[in-house]
Amino acid sequence: MEPTMDAWAVTRPGPIETGPLERVVRPVPRPRGHELEIEVLACAVCRTDLHLAEGDLAPRRPGTVPGHEVVGRAVSRGPDTELYAPGDRVGVAWPASTCGVCAYRRRGDENLCPYSTYTGWDRDGGFARRLTADERYMHPLPETLPATTTAPLLCAGVIGYRALQRAEPPERGVLGLYGFGASAHLTAQVALAQGATVHVMTRSREAREPALELGCHSATGAYDPPPEPISSAILFAPVGDLVPTALRALDRGGTLAIAGIHLTDIPSLDYRRDLFQERSLRSVTANTRKDARAFLDFAAEHPLTVTATPYPFDAADRALADLAADRVRGAAVLLP
Repeated sequence: MEPTMDAWAVTRPGPIETGPLERVVRPVPRPRGHELEIEVLACAVCRTDLHLAEGDLAPRRPGTVPGHEVVGRAVSRGPDTELYAPGDRVGVAWPASTCGVCAYRRRGDENLCPYSTYTGWDRDGGFARRLTADERYMHPLPETLPATTTAPLLCAGVIGYRALQRAEPPERGVLGLYGFGASAHLTAQVALAQGATVHVMTRSREAREPALELGCHSATGAYDPPPEPISSAILFAPVGDLVPTALRALDRGGTLAIAGIHLTDIPSLDYRRDLFQERSLRSVTANTRKDARAFLDFAAEHPLTVTATPYPFDAADRALADLAADRVRGAAVLLP
């Protein structure tokens, strides 16, 4: 009889209170080609998983298993694998594959590949006991790193790191962060380590104290003006209404980067008030493997305080509901 496993799948995308995430039994996946079969040790819960469950991010296949911040252990491997062996500890992240030949890939922008696929969207992810993934898109992880606090680094950390580069903060500049969840609390630490002044604007009163504890210079309401003009900003909250607010807070020549894959509608912008004086608005689209390597190297040299709220595997639906209601401090992480 074919072995089976427990998993959570998005069966009926819709508001989280309607129960779009369902406990299911699936066959244990078998690796092919360059794939590894991986036992999941921990999987962080990303807001992208919530967007998929609620239908903000259109499912690309029925019954997708979410989860793309996986710390796992290789169990078996496909016939073409060369990089890892059974027993190795690995990290599986959001990018799952690219075509490898398009112009974007050749110029180093593999995140813009029109044929790219993603873990927990195009293929089943880590809200399961096992998954398969292409070893060429994995990251080696040392045994010394705790699974619970390492899992959030694989997306929340990496995408925040890329967003910080896209925001182009000047040396020892002033950075504004809109929203302060799993990604922002890591990005703030990177910016602080680089000498930036960091101001946090968030609707969550519970998040303001942790922001100050990490060394941020102020923490106020989402629509409040920062205490000084900011030279760059990152919008983590998926709220389009905050775009003009953040643009108006920028100093001349400043840049706002939008970090999320989903954003509600942006209201009309007033050119003179919101964009004039060479203010820039930029999006962030996934990340490259180079980004991930650079961030993980940075994290190894500058240990980060990772705030993680663990959830048992059986409570994946509750973890998503808590994330939707801003009840999670830092990152929610599913544990077996």
